[in-house]
Amino acid sequence: MALDGIVLRAIETEFQNRLIGMKIDKIHQPERDELIMSLRGKGQSLKLLLSASSNNPRAYITNVNKSNPLSPPMFCMLLRKHIQGGIIKSIKQIDLERILIFEIESMDELGIMSIKQIIIEIMNKHSNIILVRKEDNKIIDSIKRVSIETSSLRQVLPNLDYKLPPSQNKENPIDIDINKFINLLKENSKAEQSFKFLYKTFLGMSPLVAREIVYESKIDSDKLTKDLIEDEIIALWNAFNRIYRKIEDRRFINNIVKTKDEEKLLAFSSIKLNQFGDSDREYYDSISEMLDYYFRKRDNQDRIKQKSNDLRKNIITKIDRLKNKVSKQELELRESKNRDIFKIKADLLMANLYKINRGDTSVEVENFYDPEMKKMKINLNPKFSASDNAQKYYKKYNKLKHAGRLLQKQIDKSNMEIEYLQNIVYSIDSSNSIEDIEEIRDELIGEKYLKSYNKSKSKMKKISKPHHFISSDGLDIFVGKNNKQNDKLTMKTAYKTDLWFHTKDIPGSHVILKSDGGVFPENSIREAALLAAHFSKGNMSENVAVDYTERRNVRKPNGAKPGMVIYENNNTIYITPNKSDIEKIKKAMD
Repeated sequence: MALDGIVLRAIETEFQNRLIGMKIDKIHQPERDELIMSLRGKGQSLKLLLSASSNNPRAYITNVNKSNPLSPPMFCMLLRKHIQGGIIKSIKQIDLERILIFEIESMDELGIMSIKQIIIEIMNKHSNIILVRKEDNKIIDSIKRVSIETSSLRQVLPNLDYKLPPSQNKENPIDIDINKFINLLKENSKAEQSFKFLYKTFLGMSPLVAREIVYESKIDSDKLTKDLIEDEIIALWNAFNRIYRKIEDRRFINNIVKTKDEEKLLAFSSIKLNQFGDSDREYYDSISEMLDYYFRKRDNQDRIKQKSNDLRKNIITKIDRLKNKVSKQELELRESKNRDIFKIKADLLMANLYKINRGDTSVEVENFYDPEMKKMKINLNPKFSASDNAQKYYKKYNKLKHAGRLLQKQIDKSNMEIEYLQNIVYSIDSSNSIEDIEEIRDELIGEKYLKSYNKSKSKMKKISKPHHFISSDGLDIFVGKNNKQNDKLTMKTAYKTDLWFHTKDIPGSHVILKSDGGVFPENSIREAALLAAHFSKGNMSENVAVDYTERRNVRKPNGAKPGMVIYENNNTIYITPNKSDIEKIKKAMD
């Protein structure tokens, strides 16, 4: 999600309150399209992040520490020459455009005080950070140079005049009154949804804000502008006006919307986002604090997604190959079960040797294995004698007999391997940190599914711990995050008298309910089963079967892969994972 004009107005307000008068102490360029400026003044030190990233362009005060390249890039060196040691004199947003201009007073190479401008344009793939000399409006340089080959409309190159990006002929929403609003709506000749009309007509308005206005007006989100009746137009104006009067007065509500389990960030804004219903929200006094958290979390999620996608794709390919292998083996097994026909043919040939001559391609004989003594046609290889043909049929029978026993073992082994890898896929899908992914990768390297990507001596890695919950009766419940954790939790950590839980025939986590003197209240059993269903591939299903038994009844077969166990003397409980019930257990552990 990109910063829109409203969020940038909140950023401008915070920057004006906190950054004006501060000195630029250091400048670094940790990424190709990102700057971090260390600022001092007003009795404090701050770090200002400016990013022209195509995916996540942004500007805010940050607490994140990033490593810098050994040799600073040319643009970083240029900024150090022109503005390092300078004082921030003003910060201004252009209307509600996604453009922010910093004016910095600094000493030039002749020892004369001059004003330079740092202009950050937050426009997705067209985002840029530009250094401009204010006195003649000339571009000194930019973090991304834009030549005529790249854009015929606007070039961004040293010594050219700085020009604002091409106008989109949009209206400033703060300057609009009801009559202008209604006229714009009625002049809209396109049959389009109301929220699309809004963000295509007004400056700095994102689809998110447009949807919020439509939601607040209680208009059907799919209704077209041409179909709006007068009362709906007034309702749309009232919602629009309420929001932008708050922006004009700089009354911001900085908030992030998350899913109930807090695993996914849905949106952020500087207006309250009511369109997401009862989703969880976090509110922030500081827009920078909000954006710093959001993008740190988002970057982490993107890294997890990238690493997990590569790993998942690798494992899915292995599972598909194993399934194809099993399919072929099962076909061979079915053929091997028909092997008796070859022994019958061999026996019949041996009983009728006198009827067969070398060079015959087939023979018909009475089948004395058939109660009706029906005749059977047997194909022959004319190059061989009748006895040799019989021996070939015996050989094929014996080969299929041996293959049948071997194939069944191979099929069982392949199916166990598929089950193991499906558990790996579940663990990847439920990972919430880079450490979780790295633990799974290490496990796969140990099981020879992946080659080690680091031949040097490995550093001590941070090992994650199982999830820990407290039942409503005060009993500890532990949930493994991956196969290695499942192994350790069940086979080493749990006592024999603890209860062990796992979804029946579905990949999922091992769950341990700790014993309290051998007593397990029904509520605690239900909650442990609920967690087993939630932390499984069946977490979106109803009536999930969860087996549970004392840990003493669970064992690991010799040579079994991590997390693979067998058990007996179990009970089964059927349970539907419910987020509200899970939340209650989570709150109990706080």
